[in-house]
Amino acid sequence: MTETTQTAVCPVCHQPIQPEYYFCPNCGTSLRQAPLSTSLSSQLKLYAFSIILPWILFIMVTKWKGLAYARSKDPKERQIGMIAWVLIIFSTIFTFWLAYVFTQQAIQSSISSINADLSF
Repeated sequence: MTETTQTAVCPVCHQPIQPEYYFCPNCGTSLRQAPLSTSLSSQLKLYAFSIILPWILFIMVTKWKGLAYARSKDPKERQIGMIAWVLIIFSTIFTFWLAYVFTQQAIQSSISSINADLSF
């Protein structure tokens, strides 16, 4: 009796692949999602981006990886994602508060200027 072993193959180019591969070495097709980095530098970069993202009006929101971290099955990656979410929420609230204060001051300054001009 011969035992048959099933070899995994790339769904695109049908070349043999190892189960631990993230990409096909022949054609580059993504075979599964690579794990997110939990290094200190990756964390700091994500946290800093979470703080400044509201300041640049969410123009770069597609580059923010906080959601991917928060949805991860790995507990450490999920914790990193939750910290990033807290930072982005607080930073957004702070940004809106600053915009409100600045707007109120600009309105008050305009009203004061108009009143001063009218009381010649």
